[in-house]
Amino acid sequence: MGSVVAMEDDQIIISIDSLVEEEHRLRQQHEDEPLGEAELARLHEIEASLDQCWDLLRQRRARREWGQNPDQANVRDPKVVENYRQ
Repeated sequence: MGSVVAMEDDQIIISIDSLVEEEHRLRQQHEDEPLGEAELARLHEIEASLDQCWDLLRQRRARREWGQNPDQANVRDPKVVENYRQ
């Protein structure tokens, strides 16, 4: 079971890496010009998804540390996690 939990954490980390790459690519494409409406909307989606991924990963790690089942961690609404300090 430990490998399944690690795999799930790994999947979250893969998602984070993918979102960060997309965010960087989007910002680099628009270094010299402002983002359009669609790009700006996508950037906000990416940022919200990153917040959710990081929050889920932290929840899973905290649960594991305290002897709880990390699989009981839940993705929280973007409005809940977007204002967390990192």
